Amino acid sequence: MTETAVSDIGEDPSLLLVDDDEPFLRRLARAMEKRGFQVETADSVAAGKALATARPPAYAVVDLRLEDGNGLDIVEVLRERRPDARVVVLTGYGAIATAVAAVKIGATDYLSKPADANDVTNALLARNEGLPPPPENPMSADRVRWEHIQRVYELCDRNVSETARRLNMHRRTLQRILAKRSPR
Repeated sequence: MTETAVSDIGEDPSLLLVDDDEPFLRRLARAMEKRGFQVETADSVAAGKALATARPPAYAVVDLRLEDGNGLDIVEVLRERRPDARVVVLTGYGAIATAVAAVKIGATDYLSKPADANDVTNALLARNEGLPPPPENPMSADRVRWEHIQRVYELCDRNVSETARRLNMHRRTLQRILAKRSPR
């Protein structure tokens, strides 16, 4: 994998990693350096925007939820400064609605945590040729239901009453579903 990754990176191996989980950020940075990338890291939206503005990288991996804001703000800055950058959005709060928002803003791919360095490398270097292989672990029916509820909830601007009305379910039932962690 490493030899292939190095040859697939291209002329500009610059990579920006933005995540507020310091141990994860360090591990991923080391792993990506071993794969041939020249890594710069940031742990906040402000630091990520500053690096994206000063030295727009060819590749970026951005966490969606950071302590000081939304990682999609960094993706927007990257798209303005370097439209050809390949950006992967990472998040521990995987939902279809946020994936759609990330791709609309210009992210190349969207991965749920925990994603390892191989997943990240494959997403960064993937070219849009043909269909991707089917997932090895497809979502369960419970997860698909939860994703649909999350999508409608986001489309209703996180208004529980409106979401419940549109989904034709009781508001308290919806509140209980939203309070739980996402199913696997």
